[in-house]
Amino acid sequence: MLKIEGLTVSYGPRRVLHNISLEINSGEVLALIGPNGAGKSTLVRAVSGVIPAENGSICRNDLNRPSVDLISLSPMQRARSLAVVPQAGSMPPAFTVWETVLMGRTPHLNFLGQVSAKDEVIARLALQKVDALDLSERRVGELSGGEWQRVLLARALAQSTPILLLDEPTSNLDLHYQVSFMETLSSLTRQDNLAVLVALHDLNLAARYADRVALLVDGEIKAKGTPGQVLTQELISTAYHLPVQVIPHPFADVPLVLPGKK
Repeated sequence: MLKIEGLTVSYGPRRVLHNISLEINSGEVLALIGPNGAGKSTLVRAVSGVIPAENGSICRNDLNRPSVDLISLSPMQRARSLAVVPQAGSMPPAFTVWETVLMGRTPHLNFLGQVSAKDEVIARLALQKVDALDLSERRVGELSGGEWQRVLLARALAQSTPILLLDEPTSNLDLHYQVSFMETLSSLTRQDNLAVLVALHDLNLAARYADRVALLVDGEIKAKGTPGQVLTQELISTAYHLPVQVIPHPFADVPLVLPGKK
């Protein structure tokens, strides 16, 4: 389980995250939602260690093992506990997919940085899990957005960590790839018993694929719970400054959020 308690982050004199507390259990997807500028990406970066925390704790709690304070770990040690799927960025286009996914094994390599047969087996399995093994020899510069996002997920899975953080992984994908990616993520969460924190723009993707939802507004958690508890007309209209209608989803037992007119 990933446990965040009292997390506070500031950029100089400006406080951007205020006393954030969240728990994500193994086998669970928690979707972090909120308007632009709410602090979703900052929270993901703070948990991953890219941005230092001003106050608070970020712990990995395993059954029958002492709690591990992730903030106190070195970057390499932390990379053995959590993996990150960042917002789709660029890689040198000459890298192959296989080389990219093998980078996920970096925290586990020996002091010479040598890739073992075990590392290759794990990388190959990660590609299989996201249905991208056939892309292995492709150059990353040749990939579509949906293909690249699957490769980033495979690279994170190759790290073999119990915690997975994703920063708006569907923001640049078309509808087909959005659904495909989230279905893959949901399946892997249960299959590999991962604790998953995913920042999402799309409220209806959060409703459909998250076990729980946390609403972040102006650096504060305003609500957390099941999609039905958080994705309400009152909470969403207030957070996004936009009238919305929340109705039952026609195909699933989750809410469906529809924007209204200002």
